[in-house]
Amino acid sequence: MKKQVISKLIGIMVLIGITLTLLESCNFRSHGIATALNKAESISEVVKNGLTSHMINGNMDQRDIFLSSISNIKNVESIWIIRGQNVIKQYGKGKLLEKPRDDIDKKVLSSGKTKYSLNESFSKTTIRVTIPYNADTKSNVNCFECHNVDHGETLGAVSIIMNMSDIKDSGLSLALSILIFTAIAILFVLYFSNKTLKPHLETIDELSEKVKDMSNGKFTNIVSKPGLSKESENLIKEYNMLVNGLNTTFSDIDNKLSIFVGDQKLYTDNPLLNSQRIVGNLSDIYQFKKEIEIDRSKEDIYKRLSQILINKFNIKYFNLMELDYKTNKTKVVFQKGNRDYCSNIIKDEPELCRVSKQATDVVSVKDHKSCSSFCSNAKYHYCTSFDISDQSILIGNFVFDDEKNLNKVKSNISLIKSYFIEATPSLVVKMLLEALKDSAFKDGLTGLYNRKFLDEHLTKLVPQALRENINIGVLMLDMDHFKAVNDEYGHDVGDIVLKELARILDESVRDSDIVIRYGGEEFVVLLVGIKDEESALDVANKIRTNVSKNEINVYAGNKLKKTVSCGLSLFPLDSSNFDIVMKNADIALYEAKDSGRNKVIRFIEKEEVELF
Repeated sequence: MKKQVISKLIGIMVLIGITLTLLESCNFRSHGIATALNKAESISEVVKNGLTSHMINGNMDQRDIFLSSISNIKNVESIWIIRGQNVIKQYGKGKLLEKPRDDIDKKVLSSGKTKYSLNESFSKTTIRVTIPYNADTKSNVNCFECHNVDHGETLGAVSIIMNMSDIKDSGLSLALSILIFTAIAILFVLYFSNKTLKPHLETIDELSEKVKDMSNGKFTNIVSKPGLSKESENLIKEYNMLVNGLNTTFSDIDNKLSIFVGDQKLYTDNPLLNSQRIVGNLSDIYQFKKEIEIDRSKEDIYKRLSQILINKFNIKYFNLMELDYKTNKTKVVFQKGNRDYCSNIIKDEPELCRVSKQATDVVSVKDHKSCSSFCSNAKYHYCTSFDISDQSILIGNFVFDDEKNLNKVKSNISLIKSYFIEATPSLVVKMLLEALKDSAFKDGLTGLYNRKFLDEHLTKLVPQALRENINIGVLMLDMDHFKAVNDEYGHDVGDIVLKELARILDESVRDSDIVIRYGGEEFVVLLVGIKDEESALDVANKIRTNVSKNEINVYAGNKLKKTVSCGLSLFPLDSSNFDIVMKNADIALYEAKDSGRNKVIRFIEKEEVELF
């Protein structure tokens, strides 16, 4: 900055000096020419008057002496007169020397106007001036008394060659003086800048560097230098206060906001860039939170969370699992890539999941397995968990082919967890809504679906079965002599018996089948996608056998065994109307009861069936 300022000042002064020199030289030259012309005009008048006097006095023979005396005037090198055509006609040609010597003389005689020319060289400058004598009455001598000419006609001319070297020398001296003055001024500027401007310019240079450092997140103060003005010192103080305030502000932003998006060590040494990234991540998290709040289901939230893991963090393989403490089951709710090495192991034994039992994350380590349930020695994994509610947690299982990708997730895990943490409140809401919905569709005693659910579900299941040509086996079951249990042991034992029956039904069928408490001790099982009649009978007899073998602890060591009767009908084999199929299964159930109970009866179309 200092060099630039001094260079610019010197350049400006040199330009001013050169400009002044050129202007003054041009002005001096013009002034010298004008002075020479005025002097020539004066000499011309002297010659004109002198010649007129010689003519009147009759001593024209002495004019050469007169002209010679005129040529002795300072700076006059030569002088001659020229006789015009009108004078030649009246008085003759005169002497040879009075003839025009060159084109300038001729032009002046013809035009009657003064003309001049400059002859300049390095060592000498002369001016040639030719001035006409025109006939008029304005001068002191009346030309018309001696000459027979018209007004304004040219009688002759006088040519003078004058030396202008002294004027040129004066101009050069002036130009040299200006250049010397400019050089002195430049030296003064250098001295002034070093003594007076130096601390200011150095401060400006330092300020420029500090501003660049600020853009890179480095906030450092400026040290005041001796020789600064009071205004400059105040400027430095204000700058230092600004820098200290910015440094404190951005450090606080980084320290406080990084809690929400991860350790600030993950970022750069530039607090400005860190703050920008932190605010950007917070904005992304806030947008994510607003989006999942309007998602319709847990599945939508899991899908959106998975998109974040894939698109933002470039995680190629992961599994999201829900662990339900109430059912003691673990299920995969979202899977990306074919890298599942633990869900089957912990599905029915969630206590084997290491991350579910401790507060810290579980990460692959060298030399030994960090989690015995992760059944791959060639892959790396990172597992973390989040409490969704008192009854369930969400497990994130990230799988990697190499340690490099594992370390990337480890460096971003705080930010990744921020998305999971923001998702959990919405997941809780969705789970509560599902629980509320389930409470309307599930039996409070057995936990099975109720009759209302059956009515709602059939509106979707029946059209799908007809469209996809799916068989549905309908089992209508009723516990034999259940009223006797209530009468003999009480309703509390009756409730235990119903719960046991519900458990056996649920364990005896597939996940795709639907078990419903139809009312009282009566249950309905929908065998969705059953292969044929024989398969349906096998499932029904399996249920009947499991119930008859089951011993129920009543109280005081007493055990109770019960049996069930079952009626079977097939949709759409027996009828394309599902209500008729349900009625057929009910008819078959009553036939099983009437024929001795603890039986499975396949509905057969008859002309007449006695129900009572």
